Amino acid sequence: MSNASTDVADAETTRGVPMPDRAEPPAASDDLAWFTGLVREHSTALVKYFARRGPRQDAEDLAADVFATAWRRRHDVPRDAVLPWLYRTAGFTLANHRRKLIDLPVEHVPEAGSDRVADDPELSAMFDAELRGALMSVGERDRRILLLHAWEGLDGEELAQVLEISRSGADAALSRARKRLREAWGERMSF
Repeated sequence: MSNASTDVADAETTRGVPMPDRAEPPAASDDLAWFTGLVREHSTALVKYFARRGPRQDAEDLAADVFATAWRRRHDVPRDAVLPWLYRTAGFTLANHRRKLIDLPVEHVPEAGSDRVADDPELSAMFDAELRGALMSVGERDRRILLLHAWEGLDGEELAQVLEISRSGADAALSRARKRLREAWGERMSF
């Protein structure tokens, strides 16, 4: 290929327009079937994950970002531990999103009307001032472990995979986080 044609190909790729002879082959039907099943099975869990941790209006977009990453890295996603992989990726996605929104306080959660909160036990717990205070007083890692366990229902091997530690390490971390939360809760309730 001459330098002129290389420059044209690079320019068209840079603009996001792939050249017809360089287009990627279509995804294999088994990859597409896997991905479709992945989205159907886990989209609600991911949207809830993000809605509990930040502005509700961003939850679906952030979940879509996680699924886009899963598609791009589909050969790296462990088939026997998909949900933990998605949650780990969601944690990175949320951290990146928060860095972009420095001016928006993380504690701000839209759609926190009293009717909506009263009808949803998970949101009721999230908006309980004493619980929020106790959760904020434990470290960020403990809070993450507690929320993955309580809200996402992870424990044992799945929690270990999200945290990228051993199963026994995850069990010990959860136990320590629970203890610290009990202590923080006790201190708050003694006022």
